[in-house]
Amino acid sequence: MKRVVVVGLGIFGFNIAKDLFKNGFEVIAIDKSKEVINRIRDFSTKAVMADATDKELLEMIGIQPDDIVIVSFGEDLAASTLLTLHLKEMNIKRIIVKAPNEDHKRILEKVGATEVIIPEAEMASKVAKGLISPNVLDYLPVSEDFTICEVAPPASFLGKTIADLRLRGSYHIEVIAIRDVLSDKIQLVPRADFVIKDSDILIVMGKESDIQKIQ
Repeated sequence: MKRVVVVGLGIFGFNIAKDLFKNGFEVIAIDKSKEVINRIRDFSTKAVMADATDKELLEMIGIQPDDIVIVSFGEDLAASTLLTLHLKEMNIKRIIVKAPNEDHKRILEKVGATEVIIPEAEMASKVAKGLISPNVLDYLPVSEDFTICEVAPPASFLGKTIADLRLRGSYHIEVIAIRDVLSDKIQLVPRADFVIKDSDILIVMGKESDIQKIQ
Protein backbone atom coordinates (compact mmCIF):
# COMPACT_ATOMS: atom_id res chain seq x y z
CA MET A 1 0.00 0.00 0.00
CA LYS A 2 1.43 3.36 -1.03
CA ARG A 3 1.91 6.09 1.54
CA VAL A 4 -0.12 9.27 1.13
CA VAL A 5 0.92 12.66 2.48
CA VAL A 6 -1.94 15.14 2.92
CA VAL A 7 -0.85 18.75 3.35
CA GLY A 8 -3.49 21.24 4.48
CA LEU A 9 -6.32 19.90 6.60
CA GLY A 10 -9.32 22.05 5.78
CA ILE A 11 -12.61 20.27 5.11
CA PHE A 12 -11.30 18.81 1.84
CA GLY A 13 -7.89 17.67 3.08
CA PHE A 14 -9.17 16.42 6.45
CA ASN A 15 -11.82 14.21 4.87
CA ILE A 16 -9.46 12.79 2.25
CA ALA A 17 -6.94 11.89 4.97
CA LYS A 18 -9.65 10.35 7.14
CA ASP A 19 -11.19 8.28 4.31
CA LEU A 20 -7.82 7.00 3.08
CA PHE A 21 -6.77 6.01 6.60
CA LYS A 22 -10.06 4.18 7.19
CA ASN A 23 -9.43 2.24 3.98
CA GLY A 24 -6.03 1.00 5.07
CA PHE A 25 -3.66 3.62 3.65
CA GLU A 26 -0.64 4.86 5.54
CA VAL A 27 -1.40 8.57 5.90
CA ILE A 28 0.89 11.41 6.99
CA ALA A 29 -1.21 14.50 7.76
CA ILE A 30 0.45 17.94 7.87
CA ASP A 31 -1.02 21.29 8.95
CA LYS A 32 0.07 24.45 10.77
CA SER A 33 -2.88 24.34 13.19
CA LYS A 34 -2.34 22.53 16.49
CA GLU A 35 -6.11 22.13 16.91
CA VAL A 36 -6.51 20.46 13.51
CA ILE A 37 -3.51 18.19 14.11
CA ASN A 38 -5.03 17.03 17.40
CA ARG A 39 -8.30 16.20 15.60
CA ILE A 40 -6.61 14.22 12.81
CA ARG A 41 -4.39 12.10 15.08
CA ASP A 42 -6.95 9.30 15.34
CA PHE A 43 -7.38 9.25 11.56
CA SER A 44 -3.76 9.21 10.40
CA THR A 45 -0.60 7.17 10.74
CA LYS A 46 1.35 10.29 11.65
CA ALA A 47 0.16 13.86 12.26
CA VAL A 48 2.71 16.66 11.94
CA MET A 49 2.27 20.31 12.89
CA ALA A 50 4.49 22.19 10.43
CA ASP A 51 4.69 24.86 7.76
CA ALA A 52 4.91 22.63 4.71
CA THR A 53 6.20 25.44 2.50
CA ASP A 54 9.53 25.07 4.32
CA LYS A 55 11.52 22.69 2.10
CA GLU A 56 13.92 21.69 4.90
CA LEU A 57 10.97 20.63 7.06
CA LEU A 58 9.56 18.57 4.19
CA GLU A 59 12.86 16.73 3.87
CA MET A 60 13.00 16.19 7.65
CA ILE A 61 9.50 14.67 7.60
CA GLY A 62 10.89 12.09 5.19
CA ILE A 63 8.65 12.43 2.14
CA GLN A 64 9.83 9.97 -0.52
CA PRO A 65 9.59 10.14 -4.36
CA ASP A 66 7.10 7.25 -4.43
CA ASP A 67 4.74 8.87 -1.90
CA ILE A 68 1.50 10.37 -3.18
CA VAL A 69 1.25 13.97 -1.98
CA ILE A 70 -2.09 15.79 -1.83
CA VAL A 71 -1.89 19.56 -1.40
CA SER A 72 -5.01 21.33 -0.11
CA PHE A 73 -4.33 24.97 0.73
CA GLY A 74 -7.65 26.43 -0.32
CA GLU A 75 -7.16 29.73 -2.15
CA ASP A 76 -3.62 30.40 -0.93
CA LEU A 77 -2.03 30.48 -4.38
CA ALA A 78 1.43 31.42 -3.14
CA ALA A 79 1.62 28.57 -0.61
CA SER A 80 0.32 25.84 -2.90
CA THR A 81 2.55 26.99 -5.77
CA LEU A 82 5.66 27.10 -3.58
CA LEU A 83 4.94 23.71 -2.05
CA THR A 84 4.28 22.16 -5.45
CA LEU A 85 7.59 23.54 -6.70
CA HIS A 86 9.42 22.08 -3.66
CA LEU A 87 7.79 18.68 -4.20
CA LYS A 88 8.78 18.71 -7.86
CA GLU A 89 12.39 19.47 -6.89
CA MET A 90 12.22 16.54 -4.44
CA ASN A 91 11.28 14.29 -7.40
CA ILE A 92 7.84 13.37 -6.02
CA LYS A 93 6.21 11.38 -8.81
CA ARG A 94 2.56 12.08 -8.02
CA ILE A 95 1.50 15.52 -6.79
CA ILE A 96 -2.25 16.15 -6.52
CA VAL A 97 -3.21 19.75 -5.81
CA LYS A 98 -6.53 21.40 -5.02
CA ALA A 99 -7.09 24.66 -6.92
CA PRO A 100 -9.83 27.30 -6.68
CA ASN A 101 -9.99 28.09 -10.41
CA GLU A 102 -8.65 27.36 -13.91
CA ASP A 103 -5.99 30.11 -13.75
CA HIS A 104 -4.55 28.62 -10.58
CA LYS A 105 -4.73 25.16 -12.16
CA ARG A 106 -2.57 26.25 -15.12
CA ILE A 107 0.04 27.76 -12.81
CA LEU A 108 0.21 24.61 -10.67
CA GLU A 109 0.62 22.41 -13.74
CA LYS A 110 3.47 24.63 -14.94
CA VAL A 111 5.40 24.24 -11.66
CA GLY A 112 4.98 20.47 -11.43
CA ALA A 113 1.54 19.30 -10.28
CA THR A 114 0.68 15.98 -11.92
CA GLU A 115 -3.04 16.34 -11.16
CA VAL A 116 -5.05 19.46 -10.30
CA ILE A 117 -8.63 19.30 -9.10
CA ILE A 118 -11.20 22.06 -8.70
CA PRO A 119 -13.74 20.51 -6.28
CA GLU A 120 -16.31 23.31 -6.48
CA ALA A 121 -16.42 23.20 -10.29
CA GLU A 122 -16.59 19.39 -10.35
CA MET A 123 -19.38 19.31 -7.75
CA ALA A 124 -21.32 22.03 -9.59
CA SER A 125 -21.08 20.00 -12.79
CA LYS A 126 -22.23 16.88 -10.96
CA VAL A 127 -25.24 18.65 -9.42
CA ALA A 128 -26.17 20.14 -12.80
CA LYS A 129 -25.96 16.75 -14.49
CA GLY A 130 -28.22 15.33 -11.79
CA LEU A 131 -30.84 17.96 -12.60
CA ILE A 132 -30.48 17.50 -16.37
CA SER A 133 -30.72 13.69 -16.13
CA PRO A 134 -32.34 12.77 -12.77
CA ASN A 135 -31.89 9.04 -13.29
CA VAL A 136 -28.11 9.35 -13.80
CA LEU A 137 -26.84 8.63 -10.30
CA ASP A 138 -23.10 9.01 -10.82
CA TYR A 139 -20.67 9.40 -13.66
CA LEU A 140 -16.98 8.98 -14.42
CA PRO A 141 -15.53 10.70 -17.50
CA VAL A 142 -13.11 8.35 -19.29
CA SER A 143 -12.23 10.61 -22.22
CA GLU A 144 -13.33 13.83 -23.85
CA ASP A 145 -16.18 12.01 -25.57
CA PHE A 146 -17.06 9.03 -23.40
CA THR A 147 -18.22 8.57 -19.82
CA ILE A 148 -19.25 5.72 -17.53
CA CYS A 149 -22.48 6.32 -15.62
CA GLU A 150 -24.69 4.62 -13.06
CA VAL A 151 -28.26 4.95 -14.32
CA ALA A 152 -31.52 4.11 -12.58
CA PRO A 153 -33.65 2.39 -15.24
CA PRO A 154 -36.80 4.29 -16.21
CA ALA A 155 -40.13 2.52 -15.76
CA SER A 156 -40.23 1.63 -19.46
CA PHE A 157 -37.12 -0.56 -18.99
CA LEU A 158 -38.53 -2.73 -16.18
CA GLY A 159 -39.38 -6.32 -17.04
CA LYS A 160 -37.50 -6.14 -20.33
CA THR A 161 -34.29 -7.90 -21.31
CA ILE A 162 -31.08 -6.23 -22.42
CA ALA A 163 -31.87 -7.47 -25.93
CA ASP A 164 -35.38 -5.95 -25.81
CA LEU A 165 -34.00 -2.52 -24.91
CA ARG A 166 -31.65 -2.37 -27.92
CA LEU A 167 -29.53 0.22 -26.10
CA ARG A 168 -26.65 -0.01 -28.56
CA GLY A 169 -28.89 0.58 -31.57
CA SER A 170 -31.32 3.08 -30.01
CA TYR A 171 -29.01 5.04 -27.70
CA HIS A 172 -25.46 4.11 -28.85
CA ILE A 173 -24.52 3.05 -25.32
CA GLU A 174 -23.22 -0.21 -23.84
CA VAL A 175 -24.34 -1.83 -20.58
CA ILE A 176 -21.06 -2.96 -19.03
CA ALA A 177 -22.49 -4.10 -15.68
CA ILE A 178 -25.65 -4.21 -13.56
CA ARG A 179 -25.71 -3.68 -9.79
CA ASP A 180 -28.55 -4.96 -7.61
CA VAL A 181 -29.01 -2.39 -4.82
CA LEU A 182 -30.68 -4.94 -2.53
CA SER A 183 -27.93 -7.57 -2.62
CA ASP A 184 -25.14 -5.20 -3.79
CA LYS A 185 -24.11 -7.90 -6.26
CA ILE A 186 -22.68 -6.85 -9.61
CA GLN A 187 -23.29 -8.70 -12.87
CA LEU A 188 -20.45 -7.86 -15.26
CA VAL A 189 -21.26 -7.74 -18.99
CA PRO A 190 -24.85 -8.99 -18.52
CA ARG A 191 -26.27 -11.49 -21.00
CA ALA A 192 -28.76 -10.38 -23.64
CA ASP A 193 -31.55 -12.27 -21.81
CA PHE A 194 -30.93 -10.47 -18.47
CA VAL A 195 -34.28 -9.04 -17.28
CA ILE A 196 -34.19 -5.54 -15.73
CA LYS A 197 -35.94 -5.14 -12.36
CA ASP A 198 -36.61 -2.08 -10.20
CA SER A 199 -33.72 -2.82 -7.81
CA ASP A 200 -31.16 -2.80 -10.63
CA ILE A 201 -28.75 0.02 -11.44
CA LEU A 202 -27.34 0.02 -14.97
CA ILE A 203 -23.65 0.83 -15.37
CA VAL A 204 -23.34 2.10 -18.91
CA MET A 205 -20.66 3.59 -21.15
CA GLY A 206 -21.23 6.01 -23.99
CA LYS A 207 -21.34 9.65 -24.98
CA GLU A 208 -22.82 11.89 -22.31
CA SER A 209 -25.37 13.30 -24.77
CA ASP A 210 -26.60 9.78 -25.59
CA ILE A 211 -26.82 8.71 -21.95
CA GLN A 212 -28.95 11.78 -21.19
CA LYS A 213 -31.57 10.45 -23.59
CA ILE A 214 -32.44 7.68 -21.11
CA GLN A 215 -35.25 9.43 -19.23
